[in-house]
Amino acid sequence: MAFSSPPLEAVRIVELAGLAPGPFASLVLADYGASVLRVDRVHPDAHGCVPPPPTPDLLTRHKSSITLDLKSIDAIALLKDLLEHVDVLIDPFRPGVMESLGLDPTDILASNPKLIIARLSGFRRDGEYALMAGHDINYLAVSGVLSQLGPRNGPPQPPANILADFAGGGMMCAFGILMALLERTQSGKGQVVENNMVDGSAYLGSLMRYGLRTPLWDRPRGENVLDGGCPWYDVYECQGGGHMAVGAIEPKFFQELLVGLGLGEEFVRLKDDRMAWPDMKSKFQQRFLQKTRPEWEDIFKGKDACCTPVIGQAELVAKDYEQRLPIHLLRSPGHAIPQQEAWESKGLSPGMGGEALLESWTGWRRGNHYNVQKGGLVKIHAPKL
Repeated sequence: MAFSSPPLEAVRIVELAGLAPGPFASLVLADYGASVLRVDRVHPDAHGCVPPPPTPDLLTRHKSSITLDLKSIDAIALLKDLLEHVDVLIDPFRPGVMESLGLDPTDILASNPKLIIARLSGFRRDGEYALMAGHDINYLAVSGVLSQLGPRNGPPQPPANILADFAGGGMMCAFGILMALLERTQSGKGQVVENNMVDGSAYLGSLMRYGLRTPLWDRPRGENVLDGGCPWYDVYECQGGGHMAVGAIEPKFFQELLVGLGLGEEFVRLKDDRMAWPDMKSKFQQRFLQKTRPEWEDIFKGKDACCTPVIGQAELVAKDYEQRLPIHLLRSPGHAIPQQEAWESKGLSPGMGGEALLESWTGWRRGNHYNVQKGGLVKIHAPKL
């Protein structure tokens, strides 16, 4: 099969540097061909002979950087000129920040009607928390989702910052950008894409929310089928350490699990009896502790018992596990993840590669449209006659 270029190769994105969700959104798009320019804070060594150290941002694959002082009139003027040449602007700031910088979306769209402005915030822009600071755990908390996560005898527990920051924030933002790009092919116009992590998290939790009125999730936290309350959907410790994950929901998979554990058919009729779950879970715990994880792996290898090892990242590294993009397009695939970057990010230094990208987008060069001033780029204004 003949391959074509990655699907987003013609898309130009300016990412205003922020925390994890914005960088993740642009990373997803960059992996599928988009050209991404990150706008960093000024640094005295940026755009010089010896680049400064990389920023803490680890989600930098396929990206370049320039530095701008967004409180400088000349830097803002340069950014406004640049936005006339791009397809997408990612705004990671709290409500009102862009406007305070002189970057009101209405004015920007007047200069470039085809521009898509993706505004990624934590809380709803029109809610009671709109102007408050927050992080993943806070957005997840007010979405209702956090209340359903965690053990029965303890407080709710977030799954690191995966749900709000990355799934409800960054990935939803990338999805919104793609929808706006698709709509632009019909209307010829850009638009503002608003995404907040509260609504993104709540949307991801749709099944959990609906499940509250069904046997799937109608019990207190930690006592339901999919939240650790059920013996055939849980994680079990093995002899000598290590764990096995069990997800034997369907009857035929549950029966296969029992065979592997060496437990009798009497458990089949008790599968959906919640009163029997505590005793069943205790029996499962005892059985898994009788063998090592490798022994259980051998027992369940190739079997439809929905029983797999919990593999650590270090183990995957040792096995030379290949990290891959989440979606493979057969005719127009994205950029493969370089295996030297599969486990460790190279990072991106402020100013690295950005001037070359500016030239390819606009034809600008240092000295003819912009200069470097105090570690950041500024626009060169035409002399007044």
